[in-house]
Amino acid sequence: MKRAHVLSVVAVAALTLSACGGQNNGSGSESGGEQLSGPVVIDGSSTVEPLSIAAAELFMEKNSGVQVSVSASGTGGGFKKFCVGETDISDASRPIKDEEKKTCTEKNISFSELQIANDALTVVVNKENTWAQCLTVAQLKKIWEPDSKVANWKEVDPSFPDQKLDLYGAGADSGTFDYFTGAINGKEGASRKDYNPTENDNITVQGVSGSKGGLGYFGFSYFEENADKLKAVKIDGGKGKGCVEPSVKAAQDGSYAPLARPLFIYPSDAGLKKAQVEKFVEFYLANNDEIVKAARFVPLTEDQKKKAKDELATLQAKAGGK
Repeated sequence: MKRAHVLSVVAVAALTLSACGGQNNGSGSESGGEQLSGPVVIDGSSTVEPLSIAAAELFMEKNSGVQVSVSASGTGGGFKKFCVGETDISDASRPIKDEEKKTCTEKNISFSELQIANDALTVVVNKENTWAQCLTVAQLKKIWEPDSKVANWKEVDPSFPDQKLDLYGAGADSGTFDYFTGAINGKEGASRKDYNPTENDNITVQGVSGSKGGLGYFGFSYFEENADKLKAVKIDGGKGKGCVEPSVKAAQDGSYAPLARPLFIYPSDAGLKKAQVEKFVEFYLANNDEIVKAARFVPLTEDQKKKAKDELATLQAKAGGK
């Protein structure tokens, strides 16, 4: 399901880029230089994976000698590989942790952090759920906090029906898990254990859509892709904004609190010394608007775009580019 969606994203983005005049970003042959070749190895966040696959497919259309591979071990799993030099780029749905930075430093892996999109981490319920239109952070904490015994929707709110609660969520290696537990429970990794954990968001879609009492969470793009099967819950962040539904605007302006988040790629300095990796990262950022829009992610703000461009210039200088 995910792969089919990504391929449709690539088709749309390719048409968009062609309509824009075939931008000369990341193609050695188009720039009159030596044809690029070699591997680009990416692993990490399942949330960021579709975006990186789209960027990879588009890049390889222009650079047939380059093989870009994209895997999804979760943000934490990706950093484990990245910090021992197994990958060139790590996809991440949260910033790198201090202990991960320490591991990278010990292995002499230097890197840069590049924001490539925004996200609205979305809480979803079954289509037949008519009662949970909006949940407060306190109610979500009551459900998800460590040692929670809440097993019925009526225990969440007395006005809710007597319906078994069936929970689905991200696995412990996922950046989505880290972000959600930190935002809702106040500490990354703090969560009840008796739920259905997975690194594959499609399993959460299947689980929640198949259970009337189902509840789960994942990135906004996965909800949009499956809006015919699930309902998004509005969130009351408790700061006077009331119930706010996940959306592009709410994620960008900060009103969708506390579940709006940035998404990143982390290229290593060693990776950027390879021409194909440097050009791929350049392509990823230079064509970011088209890729993000086609993949249904939340675009960067103008300030974020400027910062990304500045970071790209720094990376190119570091790698010996223009």
